[in-house]
Amino acid sequence: MCDKNAFEKTLSFARHAVFFGGAGVSTASGIPDFRSDRGIFTQNYSFSPEEIVSGRFFHRYPEKFYAFYKSKMLFPSAKPNACHLKLAELEKKGVIKSVVTQNIDGLHQKAGSENVLELHGSALRNYCLSCGAFFPVDYILSSEGVPVCSLCGGTVKPDVVLYGENLDPAVLQKTAEEIEKADLLIVGGTSLAVYPAASFVDFFKGTLAVVNKSPTPADEKADFLFREDIASFFASLDV
Repeated sequence: MCDKNAFEKTLSFARHAVFFGGAGVSTASGIPDFRSDRGIFTQNYSFSPEEIVSGRFFHRYPEKFYAFYKSKMLFPSAKPNACHLKLAELEKKGVIKSVVTQNIDGLHQKAGSENVLELHGSALRNYCLSCGAFFPVDYILSSEGVPVCSLCGGTVKPDVVLYGENLDPAVLQKTAEEIEKADLLIVGGTSLAVYPAASFVDFFKGTLAVVNKSPTPADEKADFLFREDIASFFASLDV
């Protein structure tokens, strides 16, 4: 169903609405996604992007990892778009209870959302593999080559989940709890191609809304399906 008025009513009366988003949420902020025609993963590199942003590649070729990571995955000047801002507004109104994101850009928090679950971590946080000291993203960007800890000289790693690494069990548990409590789950800006994150949608039994420009595996079970730009969609909501 593509009835926006009906969706707005459902959202307004939801007891526990949860938003689950991916890379498409941030494209209107100038951050490229991964799998669209112009996504990061469609470009030509000596190694595949999936390989470059893997934990194995980081430890084996840290210089090459950071050359790619700094140029293709860090966007410190990016600003929240209409989707981020509307979700933060709806959280303040008590309509949206939590945001689950696969993104690492921190834009939901910049927009004002407080209950944000970052399945893949955050590029805004970085830590020393030796002593555990944390560093902001500016420290990474201002470092030449591989960033090293200013306290002990150890290698600094982004606090993000790279390919081949396990998701944080505490974040997974909290996400499972939020989606279990949800009576409305809004999936937006994601192809639902990355597991295990996408598996949460597979097991959801309540009212499901999908907002995405391209098809997703969840479309057939969606109660509301909108083939729209997600920033424009949220900007138009009257809730």
